[in-house]
Amino acid sequence: MAMKVYLIGSLRNPEVPKLANQIRELGFEVFDDWYAAGPEADDKWRDYEKGRGHSFKEALKGYAAKHVFQFDRKHLDECDIAVLQMPAGKSGHLELGVHLGKGKRGYILVDDPERWDVMYLFATGVFDDFNELKAELKKLKKEAK
Repeated sequence: MAMKVYLIGSLRNPEVPKLANQIRELGFEVFDDWYAAGPEADDKWRDYEKGRGHSFKEALKGYAAKHVFQFDRKHLDECDIAVLQMPAGKSGHLELGVHLGKGKRGYILVDDPERWDVMYLFATGVFDDFNELKAELKKLKKEAK
């Protein structure tokens, strides 16, 4: 059975599917289906809920929010490894934090960040190059055998 990787990132980052495919080529099962919602998914949900007269807090209690949350949470809970591909926003960092809080491995693939953050030390590893991440994933796969 292949190890599962939850790829975390931004709906607006066109590199997400490319990285997912690169990780799949290494023999991992990758969950990146959240990306299918498209780059405007959060904005459309916000506009829909505002149109119904709902505040952000009210919208979070709605069926749509709970459904999407449970879908993503299920897959995050089932994965062995999480990879946060930067740039990403608040939700991605929350997902990685939840994953790491369960004692699971979580990695960050950084771009060239404008702001540096020492809290990235919570991650199992931080890489600025896919080849570095690739070497780490290959090592994990070998250890799992």
